[in-house]
Amino acid sequence: MKYESFSSDDTKEIAAGIAKKAMTGDIFCLNGNLGAGKTQFAKGFAEGLGIKQDITSPTFIIVNEYSGGRLYLYHFDVYRINSSDEMLDIGCDEMFFGDGVCVIEWAERIKDIIPEGAVFISIERGESENHRVISIGK
Repeated sequence: MKYESFSSDDTKEIAAGIAKKAMTGDIFCLNGNLGAGKTQFAKGFAEGLGIKQDITSPTFIIVNEYSGGRLYLYHFDVYRINSSDEMLDIGCDEMFFGDGVCVIEWAERIKDIIPEGAVFISIERGESENHRVISIGK
């Protein structure tokens, strides 16, 4: 499935729609270049879950946890992870199989430990500065 976004608000709206269908245990793997809109997607996803907290990229702390919505959200940014073992050391498997939903930025870096059934979302720059093509698959 493909979506087109022409602004960060569009990206958030697309993500919010996906979040409204998310269920406990779902894992959404975001891939795309720096500045593609992964964090904007995560913000929209959180909004779609009903989370009111400010969503920030957990680049230096790896994971932020958010409650207060329909589901608990684990928001990972694995840009600074050097190996899948580092992710396992922080207990990601407990979150992958926990009581919430996971959104993982830069997921291709840890693809070997992503559980089966995860949804892979690619965000690519389009024809103009704010144009993005969001592709969703398994």
